[in-house]
Amino acid sequence: MSMNSGQMALRAALIIAQRGGVALTELANELQVARSTAHRILANCVATGCARQEHVGGRYVVGPALYEVALRMASTVTMNEVIAPILDELHDQLGLRTSYGVPEGRSVRFILSLAGTGSQPLGSQMGQVRPAHCVAAGKAMLAFCSPSEVAERFPGRHLAEVTERTISDWDQFIRHLEIVRARAWANSIGESDLAVNEVSVPVLTLSGDPLGAISVAAFSPRLATKPDIMEVVHPLLDAASRIQWTLRNSTFSLPG
Repeated sequence: MSMNSGQMALRAALIIAQRGGVALTELANELQVARSTAHRILANCVATGCARQEHVGGRYVVGPALYEVALRMASTVTMNEVIAPILDELHDQLGLRTSYGVPEGRSVRFILSLAGTGSQPLGSQMGQVRPAHCVAAGKAMLAFCSPSEVAERFPGRHLAEVTERTISDWDQFIRHLEIVRARAWANSIGESDLAVNEVSVPVLTLSGDPLGAISVAAFSPRLATKPDIMEVVHPLLDAASRIQWTLRNSTFSLPG
């Protein structure tokens, strides 16, 4: 029975997920279609985030959307077993609000969060959805998306000015993401809330795509100076590294 275009695209995504990647000719032979048709199918997979091509002429490998699906399909118990203990340790070490967020379009959804401690603790943000461009967790993940993926998440390149410190100029924002990618951590000083500062690092797949981000936050003036920021960066990087290793070696990780 012949397949329609939607069925072929789904079949292509499944092949990529199962094998970790596929070449154009390989897919054409598998689906018994012309190379031009296979190329169009793969282009649709790339457009939807199910695949990505590392270089022109190269194999098509697992894209960020498939990783997001894999992570979301993991049971709550498994997710807690993987991330919650590491989040708890980081929280105990730093005493700041500690959260784990995942990408959701142009936003970040915080699926785990522990309130800060001390005299003026920040409350938990469990379940909250925040604009990705102005929170540290969002910027940490966007920095590891391709420029085209970032543009797709923000139609018209519009960045809402949430506070007077939000980066709302598109070109400035793209340059900022380049800096974040180079140093492997992001911060937000009053960009989503003038009273709150945040620092975050991404959790990445083997192929470098963002799965989520771990972050800490405190009321200003904490986390506003370079020494304050660097004091939490190394524990964050260590926690993210441990989460990455565990997720990559768990039963629901995809090859990549």
